[in-house]
Order: sequence, then structure tokens, then C-alpha cells
Amino acid sequence: MSRRPAFTSIELASGSRAARAPAPAAGQAPSRWVAVLCAASVVLGAFSTPALAGDWPQILGPHRNGRADGETLQAWKESGPKRLWSRNVGMGYAGAVVQGNRTIVFHRVGGDEIVECWNVATGEPIWKTTYPAAYRGGVNADLGPRCTPIIHKDKVIVYGAAGDLHVLQLSDGAKLWTKETWNDYDAPDGYFGAGSSPLVADNKVLINVGGSRAAIVALSLADGQEAWTALDDQASYSSPTLAKINGQLRAVFVTRMKAAVLDPQNGEIKYQATFGARGPTVNAATPLVVDNQLFLSAAYGVGARLVDLSAEPKVVWQNDDSMSSQYTTCVTVGGILYGSSGREDFRNGDLRCVDWKSGKVLWSEKKTGVAHVILAGQHLLVSTIDGRILLLRTNPKRYEQLAEARVVDGLNRVLPALANGRLLLRKSSGERSQMICLQVGKTN
Repeated sequence: MSRRPAFTSIELASGSRAARAPAPAAGQAPSRWVAVLCAASVVLGAFSTPALAGDWPQILGPHRNGRADGETLQAWKESGPKRLWSRNVGMGYAGAVVQGNRTIVFHRVGGDEIVECWNVATGEPIWKTTYPAAYRGGVNADLGPRCTPIIHKDKVIVYGAAGDLHVLQLSDGAKLWTKETWNDYDAPDGYFGAGSSPLVADNKVLINVGGSRAAIVALSLADGQEAWTALDDQASYSSPTLAKINGQLRAVFVTRMKAAVLDPQNGEIKYQATFGARGPTVNAATPLVVDNQLFLSAAYGVGARLVDLSAEPKVVWQNDDSMSSQYTTCVTVGGILYGSSGREDFRNGDLRCVDWKSGKVLWSEKKTGVAHVILAGQHLLVSTIDGRILLLRTNPKRYEQLAEARVVDGLNRVLPALANGRLLLRKSSGERSQMICLQVGKTN
């Protein structure tokens, strides 16, 4: 039986909307693990979406690795960067995405999951599309979507908290097709609902569903028909990525207890290994691939691992001392990792600089706590959970801060987006949340 009501609605900025379905009942339960939900906002690869400089069309940016293309960041005044606009949004942990002059925001108000398109320069609405929200809640009280949308050419792909995949038209929000993946593949709710952002590759949508009938599912982007399935495992909160490995395009997934490299054309598994821990733990960081080497990281006693996939897979190093990522994803440049280690609920997070080849910690800084990191040229833009942003220079020898400002009055767990000098942040406050746009660099 379907968990999703049948009624939906669409609204253009200048039009009127049809009546909505009534809001479903929803249980709410507090959790000290609320932080890991941001993994849903955690990671389409560089080879699937032709993003222009200044675009941020998917989780973790154009290449799904936290690196922003063509951005020039500027140190702001002591008063902080200019706030360009802000808009109220509802529940959820999904980050914004940007293509050209449009930003897509995914959130929940009452009984609806809502996809909205706004002008990224002004925040003015362009269109809105709603779907009945089927998610009833789990460990965390927030019932909104966790997964960051994807803009792929002329389509928008969103994955709701109850495993409903929707594909819309970018121009006006028209609904193209929907797939109820939890129902189709018998997936459990997990701790926090669906939290692994899908991936587009080879004209397919690849999803970390985690059902008893399939762990990873590939659906045709054109019509939602199943293309292939792979693995047998539950879902994680880690979003997959695309990478060239030994010259071949591969999809890289971390599921509940496995890391796997697959051929996106047919789902053939090229590499898999155990990664994760049993019990109340999650895998949430997006994997990174550099020069045929795969970097994985998790908290909860799992730690980090670097695997060389050039020939016969070989573990280069692994430990729980270098980098233990609860739900944030590292960035890498010049053989150096920069990222957040530790747990928000334990209040032991710090920003670290780690040598890629050896795992040696070159420096660490506790003032950031757990934080998201964006790489733009030779600068790091750090977004802290407590509402600050920091501008750093990439420096493997020492922590070099150039600017700091408090920009959110409250929690700022959601992955930010950096596009054409504008930083999009989301204040997390249930149905009273906000999307905030700041000027942090040059705009075209």
C-alpha cells in the first residue's frame, strides 16, 4: 500500500493554487543525534551536469566535493557580509541549489513537501510545486526533507523524507514523474528518514534506497523505469559521488555498512568493502576520490580510510585519529585535506588539516566546532553549526583566519551553497526556519 497520498498541486508565482490535502498526523521525538541529519544535505558528479562557473547545481557543488568553480571570495567588514535577502521556509535539512539566476529550495510546511524556485539575486518567487508529505517522523522531531535537490539540465530532482522521488521541469515546476522507492523496494524508515541525496549518471537517477529488495537503485531519468539494482544493505546518510577511476566513470556509494564502487551504466560492482559500525551509528560524509584513491570517513569509532584503487585495492592508511566526520564532508587541495572532525552531540568537533598521503594531522582548531567547509580557490569558507561563517586561507602549516561573522541567530546545520559570490544558508528552526543569502564574493 502506498504511503503517499495521491493529491498534488503546482503554483506559478503569478497564479493560484489548488486546494491542498489535509496535513497528516506526525509524531515528534527529540534526539541528541539531530546533527547527523545534515548528511542528507551531504553530496550529481562533475561528469553528469554541465555546470557553469558560479553554479551550485547539487549537494557539495558542481563536482560534489565541496569545491566552488570560478569564485573569488572577499574578506568582509567587521559588521559581516551584506545580507541580500532572506525568506521564511518550513522544516527540513535540504540545502539550496543554484543554476543561473534560479535557486531551488526544498522544505515542508504542514502536510506538504514543497519545491520552490526563486530568483537567486532577489529571493523573489518564480514557481512552487507541492507534494503530500508521507514522512511521519523518527528519532528527530523535524519532519522535513533531508536531501538536497539536483538541477540537471532542464530538470529538478528531489528526494523526500519518506523515499518519494520526484522529477520536475526546471522552467515552471511541472511534474514529470514520481517513484515511491520505499514502497517499491521495501525500505525501512531508519533513524531519520531518507537522507542520501540521489546522483545523476548516464541518464539515470542513482539512489541509496536501502530496501530489502535492493540497496542501490538506478531509475531512468526520462520516465522512472528501473534500469538496474545492486547490493544488499540498508541506506546510509552519505550521498554518493561520481569519479574517474583508472580512466573509467564510476559511482561511489557508502551504504549502512559498505563502501562500493559501481559502473553507473549497469550497476556492476567494481569494488566493495566493509565500512561502518553496528549499533546507533551512521555513515554520513560523502566519499572523495583523488588520483584513483578513495577517502572515507565517519565518526562513532569508525574513523578514516584511504584506499588505492589504481590496481589491486590497497589500504594506504586507516585510523580513528586523523579525521572522524560525523556528517560533514572534507575538501581537498594540493594533497591536503581540510575538514571537520568529531561529534556535535559530544561537543568535541574541530577543524583539521590532514596530509592526504599519510593521514598525519598537520594542525587542528577547536573554535569552529563541527562545521561545513567550502573550497574556493585558495580560500576556505567555513560555516559553523552555531551560526558563524569564517574565511580562511588554505595553509598546511597553520590555521590562518581572515574574517569572521555571526550571520545566523540559531542553528545552521544545513549544507550551504556558494554561487556567483552569494552564500545561501538555512537557519534550522522547524517550521520557522529561514533561507538567508549573503554577499561573500564577486558577482558577474
